[in-house]
Amino acid sequence: MPAAGSQDGFRPRLAGRRIALFTGAYNHIADGVSLTLNRLVRHLEGEGATVQVFAPTIDEPALDHAGELVPVRSIAMPGRPEYRISLTISRAQFRNLEAFNPDLVHLATPDIPGDQALRWARKRGLPVVGSYHTHFSSYLSFYKLGWAEGIIWRRLKRFYGRCLHTYVPSQSMADVLKDHGITQGVRLWKRGVELERFDPAHRDLAWRRSLGFADNDVVVSLVSRLVVEKGLDVFARTVQLLQERGIRVKCLVVGEGPARAMLETELPDAVFLGHQSGEDLSRAYASSDIFVFPSYTETFGNVTLEAMASGLPAVCADATGSRSLVISGRTGFLAPPHNAESFAAHVERLVTDDTLRSRMSEAAREEAGAYAWPRVLGSIVDYYLEALRSDRSTSRTDATGTQTARSSGPLL
Repeated sequence: MPAAGSQDGFRPRLAGRRIALFTGAYNHIADGVSLTLNRLVRHLEGEGATVQVFAPTIDEPALDHAGELVPVRSIAMPGRPEYRISLTISRAQFRNLEAFNPDLVHLATPDIPGDQALRWARKRGLPVVGSYHTHFSSYLSFYKLGWAEGIIWRRLKRFYGRCLHTYVPSQSMADVLKDHGITQGVRLWKRGVELERFDPAHRDLAWRRSLGFADNDVVVSLVSRLVVEKGLDVFARTVQLLQERGIRVKCLVVGEGPARAMLETELPDAVFLGHQSGEDLSRAYASSDIFVFPSYTETFGNVTLEAMASGLPAVCADATGSRSLVISGRTGFLAPPHNAESFAAHVERLVTDDTLRSRMSEAAREEAGAYAWPRVLGSIVDYYLEALRSDRSTSRTDATGTQTARSSGPLL
C-alpha cells in the first residue's frame, strides 16, 4: 500500500517507531480479533511505524497478514482445532525481538507468550499496553468450567494491571472489567466498519430470487462463526417459534464452523451460504431484512455493526458488545440472553410492521456512520503516543527492584 506520508498534507505520526504486537490470533483464522489486528497493523504502517507481530500460524493461513510475522510455537486446541494455543517464545525469538528493539509493546492476548513479553518489556523499561478482545469468562459455561471464573478474573486483573493502558472495544465491556477490579488505564477502542463496503446499495433482488426468496419475503439472517457459544440454539429456536406462529419469515445463515450440522438439522428450510467474504458478504447482508445475533460472549460484535451499516435492524442479546451498539427501540431491539421467546417477539414486530422495519433500517445505517475505520484506528495512534510520552514519567522501580507502571489520564 502507498505510504500514508505520501498523501498531501499528511504527516505520519509514528514515523520511525517500532511496535511489537503479541497475539494469539493473527493469520491462522479469519475471526474478528485477527481481522481487527491486521487492519490495525496496516494502519500503523501507514502512520510510519514498523510492526513485528508474534503469533501462531499454520501451513495454509486464512489471511494474508500485515507486518512482519514471527511464528510462535503453538498447538491445536483439543476439540476445536481451528483455534491455536500459543506455547512459548523461544530464546531465538527473544534475540530477534532484542534486535528489533521496539519502542512499545502491545499485548493482545493474556497467554504465556503475553506474560513472557510483559516481563521482557518491563525489565527494559518499555511502555506496555494491552487490549481485551475475548470475553473469556463468558465462555466457561459452554465447557462446564464455571468454577474457574474467579481464577480467570484474578489472572486478568494481574495481567492488565501491569499495562499502562488496557484497550476495550465497548463501554459495556469497560464496565464489566471495572466490576472485576480492572481499572488500570482503561481506554475505549471501538471497532470500525467500511461504510462503502457494507451499504444497503448492495441489495440484490435477483440474487435473492436465485436462493428461492420471493421479493416480499422477510429474510432473517445470521452471520457468524458457527460455534455453540454464539447462541445458535437460541437463533434456531427463535426461527422455529416464528414459523410455529405462522409468521412468514425466511432464514439465511452465513458462516462456517463445527456447529453447522446441528443448525442445519434444526433449520432444514434455511439457506446456508457457508463462509462469505468481499462483495459476496456485502450482498448477503444487504439482501437480508433483519439481523439476529443471540451471542452474549462478544466484547464488541463486528457482525452486528456490519449488519447495521448494511441497513438491517438488529435483534441481539442484551449483553456486552451488542449493548453498546444497538439502541433498543431505535436501531433494533435487545433481548435477554438465552430467551428465544423474547427474540421471537421482537423479530415478529419487525416482520409484521414494514414501517417500523424501514425506520429502524435508516436509523441503523445512520448509527453505523459513527464507526468509520479511520477515526477508530486514529484513536489507537493517539493512545500509543500518550503511552510513549507518559512512560518515562510513570515507570519506576520499587524498593524490591520490581518495576511498576501507572498511567495518568481519565479512566472509562
